[in-house]
Formats: sequence, structure tokens, C-alpha cells
Amino acid sequence: MNELLEKNYIDYREKVRAFAEEVIKPVAIELDRKEEFSVELAKKMGEAGLFGITMPRELGGQGLDYLSYIIAIEEVARVDSSPAATIAAHNSLGITPIYQFGTEAQKQEFIPGLCTGEKLWAFGLTEVNAGSDAKGVETTADLQEGQWIINGSKMFITNAASDIAAGITNLAITGWNGDQKELTAILTPRDTAGYVTVPMRDKLMWRSADNAIMTFKNVKVPEENILGKRGEGIKIMLSTLDGGRLSIAAMGLGLAQGAYEMALAHSKVRKQFGRPISEFQGIYFKLAEMATKIELARNTLYKACRLKDAGQPFGELAAMSKLYCSQIAKEVSDEAVQIFGGYGLMRENHVERFYRDQRLLQIGEGTSEILKMVIARYELK
Repeated sequence: MNELLEKNYIDYREKVRAFAEEVIKPVAIELDRKEEFSVELAKKMGEAGLFGITMPRELGGQGLDYLSYIIAIEEVARVDSSPAATIAAHNSLGITPIYQFGTEAQKQEFIPGLCTGEKLWAFGLTEVNAGSDAKGVETTADLQEGQWIINGSKMFITNAASDIAAGITNLAITGWNGDQKELTAILTPRDTAGYVTVPMRDKLMWRSADNAIMTFKNVKVPEENILGKRGEGIKIMLSTLDGGRLSIAAMGLGLAQGAYEMALAHSKVRKQFGRPISEFQGIYFKLAEMATKIELARNTLYKACRLKDAGQPFGELAAMSKLYCSQIAKEVSDEAVQIFGGYGLMRENHVERFYRDQRLLQIGEGTSEILKMVIARYELK
């Protein structure tokens, strides 16, 4: 696919790849082992321009298109999924909804500080009873004397508990239309009384990403912190997830690429029966299938990005990309471990982490089952 990309994308890929190899890869295994979110690394990613990638320069962003952003996530995930998750959640779920639906005052207040790596922003949908069923949200926001009084909780929220987590776009019930919930998105800064975050530990995957449980007890924010219009919460959430699915797809693609490259290199130096295992048909068939899946995944994802950048409908292809890229991440990482054999099960080997990290991709931002429903509904229209 690189052969068909314009030079600016190729140059940008090389720039991000160099950063990932030189800055992220040396600390990846240790941060994973300690289950530590690195504020220092986040700030370095900010300095490298990996936050606010698609935001206009006048708001402190890089002014790049969505394909560039997806290439950046792909290249970081090729080395480590945890910082890729930080970048993806902050850009797609954190900054983008504020830019797309915020007032000019909100954009000026929030976005410049979120493009530097000094602050991170989260998006609050998932709760105990809300995930695939977004309307299961139980967090409430009552308007009293010009302030929203927020009560409830969120879980599995990325970029929510570290020292640089600055707040969340909160999806909350603001009223009822008969028996239907009125859901509204409300910008909720962290430095507010009653706002509590607890880091999630003992995770299988993304062990150096900042995932948290959040509770809100009589949290008060100004009425003007509403994002978009009252009752537009589902609209904002669905729009946000369409773009977010492309970033999760990019994580799957990058992870698959990294796992494949490690397996390919290992197959050339690992010898059995007097010759490299890459010379055995059982191994080079695996390599051929892995390479084919990655190529098809990249073509599909990049086409979806081209559509988005052109202002064309891309929702169905975003769902397809996320579904397929998460699937091939699972298959390629599994075969990579198989090629490494017993050594692929050891913590000091990067491929072991890749095998664990891929598992969330079939769940987050639309489970594979839900995505199949989304795709089928597009096809049946």
C-alpha cells in the first residue's frame, strides 16, 4: 500500500516509526511489567505532535488529515499498544467531539491545552449497565440554578486517572421523554469536588495505559458546559465512535504488522533440523497468510480514511475495518507466538505482550458482534 501513498504520508510514517522505535520500544516491556502509565512518555508523545494530530494549527494542533492520524496510531501500535491506546482515546474520543460539537468558546478553552501532552481528556460512555447498549447509561445530570449536578459512575475509561487526566465528556441522563431517556454530553473537568477516579489494575492488556473507574457525587459544572445541544448525547456518541473505530482498527493493523515482522525475523534465524524454520512449508505458509491478511486490512482501513477525509459516508467501512483489523490482529499474533514456540510465551519477548494486547480490540468501541449488526443494517438499507 505504501507504493500508492503520496510522499508526505511516507515521510510521516518514517517520522513516527523512528519515534516509536527510539522512545517507546525501549521502555515498553518494563512499563508493562510494572503496570505503570508514564506521564513522561505521554509528554514526549505530545512534544512529538501525536496529540491534536487532526486539529487546526490555530488551536495548537498539527493540521493533518485523518489518514495521517491513522498511520501514526498504526506505527505506535506496531511497537506497543498501550501508548497507541493513549493517543487513540485522546484524539478520537477526547479532543474530536469537542472540536466537532463544541462552541467556539469551548474550543478555545479546552483544545489548545489538550494538544501538548500536558493534559489528557476522556469520553464517558461505559458503565456497569451501559456498553453495547448505550442507552443503558444511568449517570444523571440535573440542572439547578445554572449548574449541572452530576451523579453516577463510569468504568473502563481511558486517560481518566493519571496526574495529567484533565476531565471527561460525560454522557448523562438530563431528562425523560415519556419512558425514553434524554441523554446529553457534558464537559466535566476533573478539578471539581466529588469527582473521583480509581486506576484499574491487574489487566490482561494495555497494562501501561491509564484505564479507570470513575464516580461522580454531586459534581457541579456550569450549564454552558453542555456539549452540542441538550438531548444530542447519542448523536455525539455515535459520531465519535465512527471515527474511533478507525483508530481501533489502526491499533489492530499496527499490532499485526509488528507481530508479523518479529515472527518473520525469528523464522530466519531459528534453526531446527539443521536449517532455518522459515524454509519449512508449515512456517512459510503461515507467513504468507499473515502478510496477505495485513495487506487486505490496510487497504480497507485506508479506503475508509480516504472517504472520511473526502467528507463522504464512511460508517459502514469503519465498522468493517474495525471488525477485520481486530480479527487479523488476533490471528496474526497467535501465529507469531506459534512461530516463536516456547520463547513466545516469555514476558521478556515483545510478542507475548502483543498476544495479550490484541484481545481488547474485539471488545472496545463496538464488539465484533455489534459491528456485524451495524454492517448488516447498512447492507439491508
